[in-house]
Amino acid sequence: MSALTEQAPAKVNLGLTLGPTRADGRHELVTVMQPVALCDRVRLVPAALGTRDDEVLCPGVDGENLALAAARAFRGRTGWTGGAVRIEIDKRIPVAAGMAGGSADAAAALRLLARAAGVRDDRLLREIAAGLGADVPAQVRPRRYLATGAGEVLHALPDPPPFGILVVRSARGLATADVFREADRLGLPRSGAALEARRADLVAALAAGSPLAPGDLLLNDLEPAAVSLLPELQWTLDEVRGTGADHTLVCGSGPTVVGLFADVERARSAAVSLSGRDPRPVAVEPWYPGLAPEGDLPG
Repeated sequence: MSALTEQAPAKVNLGLTLGPTRADGRHELVTVMQPVALCDRVRLVPAALGTRDDEVLCPGVDGENLALAAARAFRGRTGWTGGAVRIEIDKRIPVAAGMAGGSADAAAALRLLARAAGVRDDRLLREIAAGLGADVPAQVRPRRYLATGAGEVLHALPDPPPFGILVVRSARGLATADVFREADRLGLPRSGAALEARRADLVAALAAGSPLAPGDLLLNDLEPAAVSLLPELQWTLDEVRGTGADHTLVCGSGPTVVGLFADVERARSAAVSLSGRDPRPVAVEPWYPGLAPEGDLPG
């Protein structure tokens, strides 16, 4: 097997509506998942001679990587018995930032393993992905999706025209499970009927390929919970609004804050104006299949 490479784009949530808890303990939700041109590079190579088990190399990330779980799940579901592999991850997406970096890597690993094994069944890959986490299925074939269920039910949306996204990370992390528990404590989940109404409104608003939904549909119901656990996020939201962003919100369960702009240059100017922050903000645009992000390494 020769070396194989895939891009693993991060995603941002363009609004998130939180619904009731399901029987499996996860919440129903409605969200627009937008891949962005901030990508990890994931490479699949044969493991060293004599190595019996698959392995992951991801410098700077402690603990078991979700990409390794993806490899094990892939072998279990497909019965592939190819030689042991090493999954090498060049990390660009910030860790624990609510941008699905681990999910993106796991989905890229599934694509790579499918290429190595000759598997051409995207439905099977998405089924495997759903067992790894709610954000993983949308990353199997990255594009803009309306996600429902717990995030695993996907409705493809037209690719939007370019727009700017200011990504402002936090020096501190937030655990997704903690944010959902805080949302429950604060009584933030909506009824099933309200969730369905929001889904219908989003489909109608975005079906023509508009870059963003109307402002009243860009709200993130998890934002008050994230701010409750990490109050300094409110300062970040205010700072980003001060740059002239058209819309500002916490991304998913946080703690990353995103500012949305009608064009990329305005987002870049906003990143410069906040360049004194640590971590330093970055400006990105939507990711489209075939797009090589600026500064990405060659495959």
